[in-house]
Order: sequence, then structure tokens, then C-alpha cells
Amino acid sequence: MRLLRTGDQVTARSLANQLARDAYDVADAQQLLGVCCAEGADAIAAIAAFERALVLVPEQPLILFNYAAALRKLGREPAALDCLQRAVIGAPNHVQAWLELGLSALRLDRADLALTALARALELQPDSAVAWHAYGNAQRSHNQLVKAEAAFRRALELAPQTASTWINLGSVLRLRGRPDQAIACFERAKRLGHDDAALGDALAGAWLDVGDARQSLDRAREVVRAFPAFVPAQVTLANLLWEYGGALAPDEDGLAAFRAAVTAQPANAELRFALAQFQLAAKKADAALAHIRILRRDADDVRYARVEASALQALGEVDAAGKLYAVLHRQLAHLDPEFLNDYVRHLLSTEQIEAAAARAIEATQLDPHNQTAWAYLSTAWRLLDDPREAWLCDYAELIALLDVPPPAGFADSASFVAALQQTVEPLHLATREPVQQSLRGGSQTPGRLFGRDTPVLAAAQQALMQTVNQWLRTLKVDPEHPFRRHIGADAAICGSWSVKLWSAGKHVNHIHPQGWMSSAFYLALPPSVTDPTHADSQAGYIQFGQPPVELGLDLPPRRVIRPEIGKLALFPSYMWHGTVPFADPQPRISIAFDMTPEQP
Repeated sequence: MRLLRTGDQVTARSLANQLARDAYDVADAQQLLGVCCAEGADAIAAIAAFERALVLVPEQPLILFNYAAALRKLGREPAALDCLQRAVIGAPNHVQAWLELGLSALRLDRADLALTALARALELQPDSAVAWHAYGNAQRSHNQLVKAEAAFRRALELAPQTASTWINLGSVLRLRGRPDQAIACFERAKRLGHDDAALGDALAGAWLDVGDARQSLDRAREVVRAFPAFVPAQVTLANLLWEYGGALAPDEDGLAAFRAAVTAQPANAELRFALAQFQLAAKKADAALAHIRILRRDADDVRYARVEASALQALGEVDAAGKLYAVLHRQLAHLDPEFLNDYVRHLLSTEQIEAAAARAIEATQLDPHNQTAWAYLSTAWRLLDDPREAWLCDYAELIALLDVPPPAGFADSASFVAALQQTVEPLHLATREPVQQSLRGGSQTPGRLFGRDTPVLAAAQQALMQTVNQWLRTLKVDPEHPFRRHIGADAAICGSWSVKLWSAGKHVNHIHPQGWMSSAFYLALPPSVTDPTHADSQAGYIQFGQPPVELGLDLPPRRVIRPEIGKLALFPSYMWHGTVPFADPQPRISIAFDMTPEQP
């Protein structure tokens, strides 16, 4: 151990080898060899030594702890997690074991276990900046942003020079709708010497969130120039040029820089794959297919095959898409609900309805919270005339259009809505819709709308959530139902934005995969919507239950509602919804937010 501490790993391992041979049946000797091998980056030899030690002394906490570290170096994170869980049973006061257990659980997306383990680590060592930092990450993964912010701030009180904590605090502040504070955190991290591509990309996003699209675009270009191989920055730049290029770079081909980067880096498969995904989302399926086929010539990657199948489907080559989906189903059926959703979309479009229902059920069993899977299942059940569609969607009770009482300080609803509109409308700077959203002919505000340091937005959030939670208390609980099973918990906002539709604009039929419940609060409506003499046209109305048009299913909406200024529409996030186009010079402006059940 003295030799290891002084950096002489070669001599230390030689001595440990001799000791392990001389004391073959002594667990500490085998563990010492494992530690030396691990320090020397020989994880395979380390594991053999630790396993021998555990044969001699099963469930010894320190051996399990060190064994977990070796397993992690080999990328065997689930096995490492198991060792750490066993270690803390035998040593419930081992701070480092609890901390490592929490970190391992975070890496495996086991947020509940991470919170439990890290809370215990903080009980044992409340002044651990590392534990507070990890606890903040665990709270963020649970969408507990207030608790995450508090944890990161506590970590910075204990270790104020930790750049990564400043970055994570900034990320949470962005999610809370405070991009100006996020920028300050990111800049602090840069002053501490952390200046990489990811931080530059985060700064570009935060500048867009504060409404400075020019600064955002300039930052994105800087990151792409400095780090041309960094894929997220290329995607950020492409998105910025797609939405804001009409005003900031009207003569620039928004995808030219992306294509040039792929041409300059032909071996960067992830960059080419990202371009193909962007092109597919931008309805350029032929270009996406060309890039995917280049990738598939060099690697047998199921991700590439999935995108090829989607591109073939978009191009109308449904037979070729179906054959590829069938092959992929044998590989991915029990692993990936999002693949199953893609397959169900194909099956519905080719009128293989019973197969579509079966695959959708598989997806809901893999991920009971998957909103897309429930949406497709509702359509399959409808086509099969299955009464479970009515159970799942209940268009009469699970859709509401509610009055929102004006918050304190506003004389009436009209003055409240007018103040909100004056605050929100200047945030609409984009000249076209986001590439992967449901808008057609409109703009969407960037970042989080609620959380900004704006009194009227704070008042609106409070008034809207009071209305939401009062409505939830009127509904019946059903433990088997994907929406009703959570009745009893209050709702918590997990995303918020504003949409401005221009003349002929609409939302294509869609769902909200990140939510549990979704909404629309109406600030401005054109005359074609508000004038009762136009009621027959249903222009600008919101409709429910009609699946996306690209599925080719001739199904009318199940319910259509005329929006009203100052009213809030609520519905489950898995319910298909869209809007009817309208023809008016005045825009249709709304605030939307997704919600999840509030965690205790």
C-alpha cells in the first residue's frame, strides 16, 4: 500500500502477486492483489482476485466495494451496482459505499435508488460537496428542480471552485425558466477553466432562452468552428438556422454547415447519423436515406436500421419498410418501446390493426408511462371497435375547458389575459416553427416560459395550477388506467412554452411524450374562431382523438372544442390532438404546459 501511495505500481503489484501466492487462502491478500491490479488498469486480473477473495469471505463489505470499482472500469455497471447494494447492507455506515451506490444508480437511471443512497450518504457526511452535487443530479432526474437547485447551491457553499457544479446549477436554472442566471453560472464555470464544447452549446441555448437569438447564433457558430466534431453543437446550429434564419441569415442554407461538417469528417458516424435524423424530421426523407445507407454499409447498428425503416415509410416504400421492421422486431421487441412505437405506426398505416394493437401493448408493458404507446393503442382499439378505447380516452370526462380566475392584482380575466399577452408576444422571435414540433405556420417560444423573473408569469402559473389541481380532484381513480392511476397527486409542471399561429397555421395531430397531462391556455384568438357565425367551419378549434394524417386512416375527431380567451383546456398527454387551420390576419396565441404527477 505504501508503494501504491508513492506511485510505484509495478513494484507494488509484484509484491502483491508474491503475497497472494504465499497466502492463497487469505482474503486480504487476494483483495490487496485486486487493488494493485485495478490501480494498474488491469481490471480483468483485479476482478479475478476480488472474486477469489469473496469465495474466502463472502459479503465482506470492503471487498465488495473495491470489486465494484473494478467492475465499473470494465463497463459492467449493473454488476457494480449489485456489489454496492450488498456492501451497504454489511456496512451501513460506510459513507463512500453509499455515495458510490448513488452515483452508480444515477448512471443506470435508477433515480429512486440514487435518492435513497445519496440521502443516506448525506446523513453520514452532511458536509460532502460531492454527495450534495450527486444529490442535485438525482433530484433533477426526478424533475424536482427546486430541490436540485438547493442541493447544487449547498455543494457550491462547500466547494465554490467546482466548475461542474456551476454548470449543473446553470442547467437547472434554465429548466426553471431563469436563463439569465444560467448564463452567469456558465460564465463562472468558464472563469474556473472549464471551457469545452458542451458548455459552449449550453451557453448558446441559454442566450436563445433570454431572447437574444443573434447572440445565440453567434455562440453556436463559435462552438462549431472550435469543435466541429461535437455533434450537439451542429444540431443546435441547424435548429437555430431553421427557426431564426429567416430573420438572421435569410440567404443561408440552414443545413449547409451541417452537410459541410459531414463531408469534412467522413469517418464521424455520429455526426452523419445526426444529420440523417435532422433531415428525416425536416421531411427530407430521401436525403436522410442516402446518409443512413452510407452508415449501414460500414456498421450493423440497429439505430441506423430503424431510421432507414422510418425513411422508407416516409417515402411510401411500405413493403421495404415492413420487411425491415419485422427483422428489427426480432431483435428489439423486448428492449425498446420507442422502436415498437415506430413499428406500430407502420402497422397502422398498412391496416395490420391486430398486429398494431399487439405491438402497442408490448410497448406499454415495457414502459407503462410511454405516452406514444398509449396513443397508438387507443387508435388500434378504435379501429378494432374495442370498448377499451372509451375506457382509455373517455373524451367526455378527461377533456376539460375551464375558467381560470384572475390572480390577485387583476380586476378581471380580460386585464389578466391582456397583461399576459403583452409579456408573451415579444418572446416570439422565430420566423418558422421548430423542426420536430407539431406546429405548421407559427412560432414557439424557446426554453421554459414559467419560472422567468416576470411577475405576471409567476401569477399566471399559480392561477393555472390551482385550476388544474381543483379539476383533478373531481376525477375518479383507476389503478389500472395510465392517467387515472395518478389521481390524488397534485400536478407539477415539467415544460412550458407559448405558441403563436399565423394565418393558415395549425397544429398537426400529435401527443406530448414527456407529459402525463397537457394543456392550452388561450390568450388571443382570431375572429374566425370567436365569431359564432363561423361555428360551422370550426376554424382554429382544437380537436381530439384523430390520429396523424400520415397514417392514412380515415377517422374523424372524437371531440372538437371551440377555444375561448381566458380558458384552459386540459387533457391526458397521450390523447391525439391538433387544431383546425384558420384564415385571419390576427394570430392565435396560447400558453401550453406539460405536467407530471407531483412526487412526494
